[in-house]
Amino acid sequence: MGTRFGDLLRGHRRRAKLTQEELAAGSGVSIRAISDMERGRARGPQRRTVEALAGVLALTPEELHALASAAKEGRARRQPVVGTPCALPPDVTDLTGREPALRALAEAAGTTPVIVVHGPPGAGKTSLAVRAGYRFAERFPDGRFFFDLRGMDSRPVHPVEVVHRVLSALGVEDPPAGEAERSDLYRELLRERSTLIVLDNAADEAQVRPLLATGKGSLVLITSRQVLGGLAAVARLGLDVLGPAESVELLGVIAGPDRVAAEREAARQVAALCGHLPLALRIAGNRLAGRPKWTVRYLADKLADERRRLSALTAGDLQVRTAFEMSYRQLGAKAALLFRRLSLVPGASWTPELAAVAADVDRFTAEDTLEELVDMSLLDSAETPGRYAFHDLLRVFAGERLVDEEPDHEEVRRRLVGRLIGTAVTAAGFFGPDARDTPAGSLRGREDADAWLTAETSNWLGGLRWAAGHGMHREVLDVATAVHWYSDQRGRGETWVEVFTAGVAAARALGSVRDEAVQLNFLTWTLCVLLRRPREALALHGEAWSAATASGDVKEQAWAMHYRAASELRSGDLASAKESAGRAQALFRRAGYVLGEQISLSCLGLVLHGLRQYDEAVEVHRRLLANVRSGVLELAPVMAEEMQASLLVRTADSLAELGRWSEVFEAATEALRHSVAATAPSSTCDSRHLRGLALCRLGDLVQARAELVEAAELLVEHRHHRLASVLDVLAEVHGDLGDPDAAGECRSRAAELRSADR
Repeated sequence: MGTRFGDLLRGHRRRAKLTQEELAAGSGVSIRAISDMERGRARGPQRRTVEALAGVLALTPEELHALASAAKEGRARRQPVVGTPCALPPDVTDLTGREPALRALAEAAGTTPVIVVHGPPGAGKTSLAVRAGYRFAERFPDGRFFFDLRGMDSRPVHPVEVVHRVLSALGVEDPPAGEAERSDLYRELLRERSTLIVLDNAADEAQVRPLLATGKGSLVLITSRQVLGGLAAVARLGLDVLGPAESVELLGVIAGPDRVAAEREAARQVAALCGHLPLALRIAGNRLAGRPKWTVRYLADKLADERRRLSALTAGDLQVRTAFEMSYRQLGAKAALLFRRLSLVPGASWTPELAAVAADVDRFTAEDTLEELVDMSLLDSAETPGRYAFHDLLRVFAGERLVDEEPDHEEVRRRLVGRLIGTAVTAAGFFGPDARDTPAGSLRGREDADAWLTAETSNWLGGLRWAAGHGMHREVLDVATAVHWYSDQRGRGETWVEVFTAGVAAARALGSVRDEAVQLNFLTWTLCVLLRRPREALALHGEAWSAATASGDVKEQAWAMHYRAASELRSGDLASAKESAGRAQALFRRAGYVLGEQISLSCLGLVLHGLRQYDEAVEVHRRLLANVRSGVLELAPVMAEEMQASLLVRTADSLAELGRWSEVFEAATEALRHSVAATAPSSTCDSRHLRGLALCRLGDLVQARAELVEAAELLVEHRHHRLASVLDVLAEVHGDLGDPDAAGECRSRAAELRSADR
């Protein structure tokens, strides 16, 4: 059946005595398209097509207007067909925790015609897009269309298939035969309408780029596991996992709220073991719903076994492993190898340098491959720029692939652990009496070493754990020995207890009694000074003293006696502490270790402070300070800075008991300068506390508050034993400045801390 446009076109062509071939050659429009137009199969070509034909046909302005009007009428007669084959799928009624994402979509939809929702497999991208389609229905009166592009299949949907289905849905009974003409018609029709097109599960930019036809009030919403960074002028929404509360809520919606509420803690564990991934949570909820006799605790225990976790997360045709495998199959050999081997990284995040060690490639190749994995949503960018991380379940999946595809991967793990442990030893070498701040290995200097040890704690500590369990005793002992001076000011006491306990075990495995004494002394010091558990430290002292005596090492005997004095001091047995400090000083002198003599003398100064002999304590610490400044101890510059900071803090403490506030402020200010220069956080916290206290007593309340607030923030970050005291003074300052609410809050926090310490 013909159309008015087709009849007009045929008449003008015959009047001009042109064949279809001649008209096609002159206009650039294909012969097939001209044939379709004349027969009525293409009812309304675009304006530029009409103008191209008119130029060859030599139409008058009136004839051109009539032909263009006929084309417009043909386009206007096309309307969406009820019950189109590309309608939105059913909404997921139990979608949970996605209101913020829906609000973000609504906001973006008002400003951009194309939105990409990207995220890891199982994050619920499709469910979000479908919910958005139903919620935003009134915005798109000309239709909402959904296409699963099957981007993870071996044969993704070709854009031509989508174009054909849209034309069919919009009532085009005889679409043009040529692909280009159909695409032209697709864009023309959508440009005149207000439609929502959901392109779900897109493979890449090339698949969706031909389908980005939008008009006024229209939106193309794309979901993909890839970021699709090659698409320009689009808004992007990264869909992450759910939060802990939303995860438990989703479990309750599926398995029953009362059932989940009755085992709230077990439900939290199930949610955590699911990595808060919506697909995994849905499967876990379905398993509970399908097995009413199971407790939530039973499921939590099943999921706790990492070797069986992905198998347990299966319900009917829903499988977490299958979702991951679809993405994994898209990877090239290089990316797949790195993905698998990253499961060997002990910590939660890593740098390209560590990834390069795992894959045995250079740093830049590793970084490019990491970015490829991020774009595929198989890795995340960590909170710290330049670092990368796994989703919990993807790490498990990567480990499965490693075992299946690289059964001889233990050599890779040893190489990775060896690099971590070796770098930790090198980095720790920048601290201590003999340290020198010159480049070593990949570390440029002391600041770089400090940053590496802090950022990579979970990795080198995880490597240490693995090494301890796999017979690498020498390497474990090397790390535990190297980090002693570093641990004096940095890190958490719990970390160092683990490290030095491993050091003790390694020394015993190697049969070295002297190294056993060294590590037991380190452990005694950690329990006493860092964790403030002096009675446990005293109990351990006996083992340290016995090992030191058995080894015949006088220096280690001196250290054992020094740590005994420190433990007795903190236990309140000042008389015994004074005697032990004297014995330690004598042993250090016998061993010819001048630094040890000074350190034991400093302990004596603390004992004098405890005995309320504050003037004598000040005198001792000032004498020691003079020794450090004179260079008699031959300390590395950084160690000299740290010792001065520590001695000045102790001096200021005793001066505070004497009420000599100007001198307290002066000593604490100098201590702060040295502690900052040495990047010694513990002394920095103490210095700010004492400066704030002095300023308070000197009447400068505003500046005192600033110092104390800074000290409190630092103490929360590092060591807490002074925090209650800082809060006490801060409460006093807030009260004097007329802020009773802040004062009350500080007193409450201080009381909580003291209660927790009991």
